Amino acid sequence: MTTLTAPNPYHRFDVMPIGPRWRAGASGRTLTDTNPWDGSTVTEIPLAGLDDVNEAFATAQAAQADWAATLPEQRAGVLRAAAAILDTRREEILNWLVTETGTPRGKCEVELGVTKAVFLEAAAMPHHVSGQILPSDIPGKENRVYRQPVGVVALISPWDFPLYLTSRSLAPALAVGNAVVLKPASATPVTGGLLLAKIFEEAGLPPGVLSVIVGSGAEIGDAMVEHPIPSIVSFTGSTGVGIGITQKAGIKRLLMELGGNAPLVVLEDADLDYAVKAATFGSFYNSGQICMIANRIIVDRSIHDQFVDAFVARVASLKFGDPADPATAIGPVINHNQLASVQAKIASAQQAGAKLILGGNPIGPTGLTLPPQVLLGTNEVATAKEEVFGPAITIIAADGEDEALKIANDTEYGLSSAVFTRDINRGVEFALKVKAGMTHVNDSPVNEEDNTAYGGVKQSGLGRFGGTWSIDEFTTHHWVSVQHTPRDFPF
Repeated sequence: MTTLTAPNPYHRFDVMPIGPRWRAGASGRTLTDTNPWDGSTVTEIPLAGLDDVNEAFATAQAAQADWAATLPEQRAGVLRAAAAILDTRREEILNWLVTETGTPRGKCEVELGVTKAVFLEAAAMPHHVSGQILPSDIPGKENRVYRQPVGVVALISPWDFPLYLTSRSLAPALAVGNAVVLKPASATPVTGGLLLAKIFEEAGLPPGVLSVIVGSGAEIGDAMVEHPIPSIVSFTGSTGVGIGITQKAGIKRLLMELGGNAPLVVLEDADLDYAVKAATFGSFYNSGQICMIANRIIVDRSIHDQFVDAFVARVASLKFGDPADPATAIGPVINHNQLASVQAKIASAQQAGAKLILGGNPIGPTGLTLPPQVLLGTNEVATAKEEVFGPAITIIAADGEDEALKIANDTEYGLSSAVFTRDINRGVEFALKVKAGMTHVNDSPVNEEDNTAYGGVKQSGLGRFGGTWSIDEFTTHHWVSVQHTPRDFPF
């Protein structure tokens, strides 16, 4: 019997692929990447500076033409190989995710699974980039519309689901022939960038097609967005930063998923037990650190008290603590700045009249693990009006369906949402009135095992992620007319 052995672990995460080679950044400053649970050092990385940004984009521009000219099957093969590597290095990658993000292993397993699904979906894209033949009113003329890669993509990714949220833009961008310069979040430079670069290098991606530059947003983020070489900026992160990108990018295509304030609406005819289960998951998955997470639960007043009692009982049973423990549901938040932000919003909500009915102080070696927090309040308190991005949820009472819809839409955001009712048609009618990019009937606003994401409206973003939308986003049209027979000109 043959025993399969795991490949040698990846190493040297103190350097980054800038242009054709792995090397240290030239800024003169160093990032210390730490484990949110125990505070141990994960790696130390000499950060990239402006010269590194310029080299990465120049190399990407030079490498992109040859990459785009490769046969579709060659690009597809790289994506399939990357997916296979996720399997052969499964434990290694899971350990990196748990260690660097501080999120429970179960969530990391899901993230690895949806990332693999993205790679395999992207592997089909090279063969689905199609053009058109359009009619002409000029005799003997043919109009062709070709689809071509946009060229070079500037990709800035977040820390909350780093492997997946980077890959959902990176994989399709590469698949259809683009080069990518990637800046991962400083909190997750390995799982959001350097680890993916190792995977694609092993999968056969040519040097220079993907550069990863780890550096501060203040120093290199603006430089990436303003740089003349990239044709598109793909960004997932806060609305404030997204607004800044729109002001700095110039004439570029923008693909952005920004902040969220997802309402989860429970109508009076909902299956209460099921709604409680879905709301618990939808509020506290990944410690609430997902843009599509439920930020507000809006419950019909006739069942409000019953819902609150059942919800609090279920949430109180959740295990919080060490993310490496398979039983843990809630791990630490990413860093002390994020913890302070969550606690400040809870305090502000209480000062405005919200009632904290379930809480607790942070625990753990770093003091970053906040027990689940449940508040009763109005749509005006800070934990309902603002995106919390932590393990805190506000429950709001509504007098009937019309008021529930009004409260749900009373936000500047419009990313994800959910409604619970036993009447599916009623649920769909309600969903169509919600001002959001995504609304789920009888499901949580965050779908952990579904790699399909669509995008938002209002202050939640521009463009569409996932599926054939990715082909549209990462390609451009080129109109070519062919005059087959000589024509007469008016002069």
